[in-house]
Amino acid sequence: MSNNIILISGNELRRLFKSPLAWIIFSVVQFLVAIFFYMPLMTYLQPDSVASGLTNNVVSTMYGFAAYIILVISPLLTMRLFAEERQLGTIKLLFSSPISITELVLGKFFGIVIFYILIIAMITLMPASLLFGATLDLGQILSSIIGLCLLATTLVAIGLFFSSLTTSPVIAAVNTYGILFLLLLIKIAASNSSERTAEIFTYLSLDKHYDNFLNGIFNTIDLFYYITLSVFFICLCIWRLDIERVYK
Repeated sequence: MSNNIILISGNELRRLFKSPLAWIIFSVVQFLVAIFFYMPLMTYLQPDSVASGLTNNVVSTMYGFAAYIILVISPLLTMRLFAEERQLGTIKLLFSSPISITELVLGKFFGIVIFYILIIAMITLMPASLLFGATLDLGQILSSIIGLCLLATTLVAIGLFFSSLTTSPVIAAVNTYGILFLLLLIKIAASNSSERTAEIFTYLSLDKHYDNFLNGIFNTIDLFYYITLSVFFICLCIWRLDIERVYK
C-alpha cells in the first residue's frame, strides 16, 4: 500500500471522527446491537429454554442483526465521499494533485473500512465477555466476524461508486439504498423462476452468502462473491473519476 493511500485513509478517518455523525452512528450501532445481544441471552438463560447452543442462539443472532444495522448506516457514511467533494468544488484540487485516481479511491475506501472494523471490534467485545463463564464455538464466531467485515467492505465499495456519480450526497445515498435493497430482495424473484434462474438470483443475493458465514460455513464461493463485488464497484469508481479527470 502506497504512502498516499495511507495518508488519504488517515485523513478520511480523522474527518469522520471530527463530525458528530460518526459518533452518533458509533453510539447508535453499539446500543442497538447490545439490545439484540441482551435479549437472546436472557431468553437462552431461562430455565425452560430449548435453545440448542449459546453461539447459535445468542452470538449469531447478534451478528445477524449487526449486518442489517451496518447495511442501513452504510449509505449515510459513503454518500459524501465524492459527492461532497464535487459539491464544494474541492474535487478539482484532488484532480490537479499528483495523486492518482486509484490512490484517491482506495484511500477513501480504506478510511471507511477501518471505521467499520472499529465498530465490529467493539461489537465483538460483547460475545467475548461470555468467555469468562461459558464455552463458545470460536470458529463460528471468527467466521461471523470475517463475513461481517466482507459484507461491510462490499457496502462501502457500492456506496463509493454511487457517490462518484453525483454532486448531491442525498441522491448518492438514495441510489445506494436502491441497489442494496435490490441485492437483498432479488432472492424473492427466485421463488417464481426456473431452477437455473433461481440459482443465479439466489447467488446474487447479498445476505445469502452472509448467512453461511453466520452458520460457521467458510466457503470460498461466498468469499469470492464479496471480493468480486467490491473490486467491481471500486474499478467502476476509478474508471468514472478517471474519465472526469481527463475531460475536465
